[in-house]
Amino acid sequence: MDNSEPKAVPNTMLFLYPDGYGSVSNTEHRTPSTGGSGASAVSARRWWTLGTVALAQLMVVLDTTVVNIALPSAQHDLGFSNGERQWVITAYSLAFGSLLLLGGRLSDMVGRKRMFIIGLVGFASASALGGAATSFGMLIFARALQGSLGAMLAPTALTVLTTTFTIPKERSRAFGIFGAIAGAGGAVGLLLGGFLTEDLNWRWNLYINVFIAIFAVILASIFVDKSRGGRPRPKLDLPGTILVSAGLFFIVYGFSNAETDGWGSPLTGGMLVGGPAAAHVRALAASRAPPHPAAGDCA
Repeated sequence: MDNSEPKAVPNTMLFLYPDGYGSVSNTEHRTPSTGGSGASAVSARRWWTLGTVALAQLMVVLDTTVVNIALPSAQHDLGFSNGERQWVITAYSLAFGSLLLLGGRLSDMVGRKRMFIIGLVGFASASALGGAATSFGMLIFARALQGSLGAMLAPTALTVLTTTFTIPKERSRAFGIFGAIAGAGGAVGLLLGGFLTEDLNWRWNLYINVFIAIFAVILASIFVDKSRGGRPRPKLDLPGTILVSAGLFFIVYGFSNAETDGWGSPLTGGMLVGGPAAAHVRALAASRAPPHPAAGDCA
């Protein structure tokens, strides 16, 4: 009978046992399991994580489509003009586009799981507020809030996928499934939006996000793991954040304004020039700043 101890797995093989964060210990040696149940459980957990993230992304994509379907009914109910109607879409686009990079940074600072759940709860709350809107201003505020929380949610979802699937083949498959679900969300939104508007009420095109988010929060609490790492938390560069966010805001607003006022409008041209200019100023400031240590995962 061989009483020798099992051999430790070399560090170079630790990537066969992804821990859901894309990081492994350089000092830890793992002993291979005598059965496949542990590896199967880890693999199943990863795919449940993919389902959770895809559900959140589906909610964001659905919202854009179903709100477009609900606009005529909302306009009739709240009494806003055709010229004001575009702001229901523009308010969301401006908030989402300008805060997208900030959302990714906050995910590093706060933690991926925490930020993911905050984004879900916030998006659902903004959707409920929009569904209960009694005036045009209240609806626009809710749509801008939706865009802000969507900007927190979207980059966090991608980060969760990237750090959960560390094996290249599985990562490619996961992103393929994620993209397919996001792409199908537009078609599903057309059907769902028509059904909700016709058989229920235009407000249910926003209320539906609450039920999706509740289910996603439950799944995220179970299957999305917390970020880990011993390195210090990254700091927020407030001046740079303001410049980048302002630049993105100008660009998104410029394209939105071109639809109504045309490409020759001074406001359109000014916004489309000011956006890249603000980003260029930020890039110059970053190139002259002293390098700082790379920040790792936060707890």
